Amino acid sequence: MARISLTPEDWGMDQPLTVAALARQIGVAPATLRTWDRRYGLGPTEHIEGSHRRYSRADVARLVMMRRLITSGVAPSDAAQRAKAHQGEFSIPELVSEIVIAEELVAALCRAAESLDRDFVLQALRQELMKNGVINCWQNVIVPVLIHIGDSWAKTGEGIEIEHMMSELIKTVLRESVPEEFEAVNARPVLLACVGEELHSLALHALAAALAEREISSNFLGARTPVSALCGVINKSAPPALFLWAQLSENGDPRFFEELPSVRPAPRIILGGPGWNPKQCGEVTVATDLQHACEEITQAIGA
Repeated sequence: MARISLTPEDWGMDQPLTVAALARQIGVAPATLRTWDRRYGLGPTEHIEGSHRRYSRADVARLVMMRRLITSGVAPSDAAQRAKAHQGEFSIPELVSEIVIAEELVAALCRAAESLDRDFVLQALRQELMKNGVINCWQNVIVPVLIHIGDSWAKTGEGIEIEHMMSELIKTVLRESVPEEFEAVNARPVLLACVGEELHSLALHALAAALAEREISSNFLGARTPVSALCGVINKSAPPALFLWAQLSENGDPRFFEELPSVRPAPRIILGGPGWNPKQCGEVTVATDLQHACEEITQAIGA
């Protein structure tokens, strides 16, 4: 199990930190640090009366642990007791393992995202993927987190940096979960692409990872794939299945599956995303979620 060092060398700290500097480093308000000092005794251990308050390396490690415990859902008073007893190293995976309900993990990840705690998000998602697999992690944890962050941004107009950070971290852990090499059950890779000007490719990363769990290989074309690129891949590789994603309605144009070349055997076409209008899709399958998309593709390759 990987362990994360919370010593201030992580930030290149060679001098004690002021309240304002420490607040910026660990993602809390200066007033919060003063409250933790007053209420729980988590202040500078070497503070001299009449001088500016400065936090040592050990102080910083305890306060980072305090914040991460609260992020994971531990009550502040209990978190303070554990943080005051803390020395040396602190394991995020051990902390995440204490969270057994998906809703609690979603709340913890949302709090971590709001404080831009990149390490907590990465390790929590890695552990959840390892424990419950891509589909369960995506549908029960990642999607609810993204919905919460998106709703918050829509209501306040703030936090776009949180959404961007989370998207990149989610892509990172999903890519990591796909082995560089594996013995695929399909002779010809499945084709995954975002059509039109679609830039939202996160669902494709999830699908590629979920297929890899089933030992199904895929060609990932990613965002903004034109019809010409789809036709080129189909003519060259004759994929057994195509998955076309459209998040926005302006990209869910039927021509992206109607103008594809005829090859034998004909690939199964599966559409995904809220951008498609089912009334315009005829007999083409529109997947309702990640599980449905995986099942359709699995059937298409005969696995």
